[in-house]
Amino acid sequence: MRTIIFSVLMLLSTWLIGQEKYVLVIHGGAGSISKENISPAEAIAYKAKLEEALKAGYAEIQQGKTSLEAVTAAIMVMENSPLFNAGKGAVFTHDGRNELDASIMYGKTENAGAVAGVTNVKNPILAARAVMDHSPHVMLSRKGAEKFAFEQGLEIVSPVYFWTEDRFKSLQNILEKEEKKDLSAIDKEYPDWKFGTVGAVALDKEGNIAAGTSTGGMTNKKWARIGDSPIIGAGTYANKEVGVSSTGWGEFYIRSVAAYDVAARMMYANQSVDESVAAVLAHIAELGGNGGMIALDKNGNVAMDFNTSGMFRGTVTHDGKIEVKLYAK
Repeated sequence: MRTIIFSVLMLLSTWLIGQEKYVLVIHGGAGSISKENISPAEAIAYKAKLEEALKAGYAEIQQGKTSLEAVTAAIMVMENSPLFNAGKGAVFTHDGRNELDASIMYGKTENAGAVAGVTNVKNPILAARAVMDHSPHVMLSRKGAEKFAFEQGLEIVSPVYFWTEDRFKSLQNILEKEEKKDLSAIDKEYPDWKFGTVGAVALDKEGNIAAGTSTGGMTNKKWARIGDSPIIGAGTYANKEVGVSSTGWGEFYIRSVAAYDVAARMMYANQSVDESVAAVLAHIAELGGNGGMIALDKNGNVAMDFNTSGMFRGTVTHDGKIEVKLYAK
């Protein structure tokens, strides 16, 4: 009997040793990300920036700081880069503006903060964090959110800071095709006009999870459109079991309450984090949407799934092993 118990314990120990425990997972958006669309030089740049974001978040965890600090640090690296549709690299609205959204949630307390439609806050994820920590509210928008960010001492910049030539050219080309009623050409030449987000989910040394998401939204968006990224339960969600950040066609993530649905499937259907994310993305596809999701559970299990040709994504384990991927394979 003792021999059997010992053998079982040895097998279990071997299995556990073989399991990677992840402490941080990030994404830089899903879409038409393929070797045909991205040059070797661009791929190197994306990988380097994703690694930088992972290192920034991992450093916070190693110093014993909370998962909130790790998420914030990782997202700020991507917000400060013109490579991603968030912060500095935000896309343009129909009116030629950059309107930014972000949210963050802490699983331990299920407290959350979000901002929507801000135009002069350098790092929207910091504004979302300030809403969570220093206000009685969950979401602030536009001028009110900007005023609050200023009062909190966050860095305020001229809207010109967010201007990038590539994003502006994309808007002009889309407007030209829209004027000609050539809507099919928009999807063909700019398949990612409705995509673009960055996000992170972290697990700290105390076992607490946080998730955050930041975006410039949809190219050519109109009427102060707001997507899923600042909406708790759609673009971002975290509880004591799992954290989730979404990227994709936001309207479908809102309609399916995508981020919360991952957590609900785990809690009520006893699905794994992989199974839950796959099921939610399948449902979004049935509705006509696409994109991707990252999720990290309390045991360090990670899911990074998408139904597009690629997703900028990366992970770091508890012992500092970093892995970054761009394409489906």
